[in-house]
Amino acid sequence: MPDPPADSRMGRLAWNIRYHPKRELWFAWWVMVVFYQLYGVLFFFVTRVQPPPSPAWETPMIEQWFSERNLGLLAGFGVVFLISGMCAPMNALLAYSMRRMSVSRLFAYSYLIIYSLSAIPGMLVMAIAMTAGALRPDRDPELIAWLYDFAFLSFSGTMGVFMIGSLVWMVAVLLDKNRVFPKWFGYLSLCNALTEVVVAPAWIFQRGAFAWNGAIAWWINMVVFVLYTGVFIVLLRKMIEREDFGTGPLPDLPVKDAAKASDSVEAVR
Repeated sequence: MPDPPADSRMGRLAWNIRYHPKRELWFAWWVMVVFYQLYGVLFFFVTRVQPPPSPAWETPMIEQWFSERNLGLLAGFGVVFLISGMCAPMNALLAYSMRRMSVSRLFAYSYLIIYSLSAIPGMLVMAIAMTAGALRPDRDPELIAWLYDFAFLSFSGTMGVFMIGSLVWMVAVLLDKNRVFPKWFGYLSLCNALTEVVVAPAWIFQRGAFAWNGAIAWWINMVVFVLYTGVFIVLLRKMIEREDFGTGPLPDLPVKDAAKASDSVEAVR
């Protein structure tokens, strides 16, 4: 295997893509970083469906809401459909992290199956419902209101798949002896799972903390989710840097190797 060129940034990038032993892991990690950046931009700024509007609105207000966001809903969710395939390498990396642990492979495979389905309530159902409402503004107003309720309830009230996934990851981390992730991350996974429980009353309440736009069902939930996501992205990066493709405990990253890993990441950038 040739040495990476030292005088060309594009040459180093090409070398990393062709020869780097961890190129698949880094590819999946960068896909994850890009996906969550796009997810935030599309849901918060393009479609403007987050933070969510009130579930207590009457039909005329809902029609006005769709009218004001018509182009953003169509363009934003069109991109959402395009990037949904990015979930595959992300889920593969998360499953790989559990395959690297000392626990049964069942954890990795069950997590992979669960999170392969998570994109359906996590973004695709809302995308379909909102696109259907925006494409036909002349629909029956009651049908527009139904699509509005269906979209936000599917997004906020069907998070059981994420709860189970977080619990699977939590148990795997706490049982693991290979030190893939620190034990405190297992308890953070429990916190994330509990936020998916308290959002369930969004199916019942139209006002207050438990409504789909309430302090508990959305604001606290979102803070925990953003913190949880940021933490596991950082921990996955550290896992890749420490990876030696063995079966035992992951090695601590010496200072010299840490500098090399950092250089490799910078080269990929």
